[in-house]
Amino acid sequence: MATNTKYRAKKADINGFIHYSDRDNTTWKILIERQLTLIENRACNEYIIGLRDLDLPRLHIPQLADIDDKLGNATGWRTEAVSALISFERFFTLLANKKFPVATFIRNRDELDYLQEPDIFHEIFGHCPLLLDPDFASFTENYGKLAKRASKEDRRYLARLYWFTVEFGLLDTDSGLRIYGGGILSSKQETLYALTSEKPHRVNFNIMDVLRTPYRIDVLQEVYFKISSMQELSKISQLDLLKMVANAKELGLYSAS
Repeated sequence: MATNTKYRAKKADINGFIHYSDRDNTTWKILIERQLTLIENRACNEYIIGLRDLDLPRLHIPQLADIDDKLGNATGWRTEAVSALISFERFFTLLANKKFPVATFIRNRDELDYLQEPDIFHEIFGHCPLLLDPDFASFTENYGKLAKRASKEDRRYLARLYWFTVEFGLLDTDSGLRIYGGGILSSKQETLYALTSEKPHRVNFNIMDVLRTPYRIDVLQEVYFKISSMQELSKISQLDLLKMVANAKELGLYSAS
């Protein structure tokens, strides 16, 4: 994973408290109020329940210790303060140990709508609510354990599994399509685009298709994969995924559009 970024993580004081500027807190307020309006009837119920239970502040960036208390009580997870970008090895190790990496900076105002690096809003608002869901939490932990022991080449295939689920996954419900991917839920543009645009393909989840589908991080997604329930995620993580990766490598990647 590249480590070139203009952002620097905020450091906690001796009491573990991270001091954010008024500008940082105002940026958080703008982002969370905007997304809370957009995700109504678009986010999946499991996310909405987790968001309610996290009870994130509106006016300031939360302290990680407050997030940890709620995650720990629900599923045994906690956060881990990290730099803006970390190595794959550390990322997988943290997930395998039920620690979700959180970069402790927030984006600049001129990058309000799009940021390549994951900032604290993306990590906390986008991902942490679903870590209170047992099936999602189990999938994320098992993914970390699997990717940690995988080869460098295999990890490139496994990265697609994470991308098309944790980051950009959709859930097919009785009420229609709903979002569970944190990369969508933390983005104003992608939240609207993922469910309403006629441009992307929305297809049923198939593990071989997921492993063989290229993606880009700098554009709105061209394809979204739909699962039928959070339980499906947990079942996916119990498959012999490295064997499936070997099959995907033999078949090769699909052509990028």
